[in-house]
Amino acid sequence: MDEVVILGGARTPIGAFQGALGTLSAPQLGSAAIRAALERAGIALERVDEVLFGNVLSGGVGQAPARQAALGAGLPHSVPCTTVNKVCGSGMKTVMMAAQAIKAGDASIVVAGGMESMTNAPYALPKAREGYRMGHGQLLDLMIHDGLWDPYDDCHMGTCGDSTAAELGHSRERLDEFAAESLRRALAAQAEGRFDEEIVPVPVPQRRGDPVVVSTDEGPGKGNPSKLPSLRPAFGKEGVTTAGNASSINDGACALVVAAASVGGTPLGKIVGYTQHAHQPDRFTTAPAFAVEKLLAKHGLSVGDIDLFEVNEAFATVALAVADRVGIAADRLNVNGGAVA
Repeated sequence: MDEVVILGGARTPIGAFQGALGTLSAPQLGSAAIRAALERAGIALERVDEVLFGNVLSGGVGQAPARQAALGAGLPHSVPCTTVNKVCGSGMKTVMMAAQAIKAGDASIVVAGGMESMTNAPYALPKAREGYRMGHGQLLDLMIHDGLWDPYDDCHMGTCGDSTAAELGHSRERLDEFAAESLRRALAAQAEGRFDEEIVPVPVPQRRGDPVVVSTDEGPGKGNPSKLPSLRPAFGKEGVTTAGNASSINDGACALVVAAASVGGTPLGKIVGYTQHAHQPDRFTTAPAFAVEKLLAKHGLSVGDIDLFEVNEAFATVALAVADRVGIAADRLNVNGGAVA
């Protein structure tokens, strides 16, 4: 069985909510990432066997978001495309699916990734089709309704974060300290140019004049650690999750070229393994910790065998839950900062 490798990758800058990338759709951002990833991998467009792309906030995006992104990048019409909606895990799931397709012999080169424009998520009128005969109506924010709301417990995902923090004893001070460190690391990575090889600059058309080229993440520059202690809880008076120790609302896209080793080229790395973990929806905050444990056990590895860990900072409490349960040292976790920044 052929080894599965990553031949190239690219991401757009991460744009702030209603920020520099706000006028571009998710597929437009995806196109920029796909095009750059293939160029960096040295893979001709017509060699791609399939495109698998994550997109959660698909309301108003139009039919087949992944295909829009692929065709926008210049791929031939003959390339099959599939959109994956797995909330926080959409992009990672596409990479897993790409590896599986290659191992099964169904493909040799797959573009995998994800894209979101939270800025452009629309509002919906749920009863507009049948008509508002009497009484007040409601506008639904699809960014929250489709992306940030737990439909089973009928609460914001941030409320679940607060519950986890209370259960695990994560104090407001500890969460804010983690957030401040995430920001410090992200700013240091920016200053030292550690993100430069990842990012593809994105030209944003203007009403007048030349396009404005966006080439750096917007979030870290807006952060101010000194204000963290004064921020109000976002999901309840007694909560500890704030806008400062939770991930930001943003826009962006990322793409990887996943291929069989026999394709050739100089890989960035190989995919050794992957796994998943699922349990109660309101406990999503702790699922990554169990996934890490399962993956290490699957391959006979220990935490000490791994040099660096990247854990999604949906909320500071998520990353801390993983670090505490698995036993990951702070200097090996999210070394360039994370989503909280």
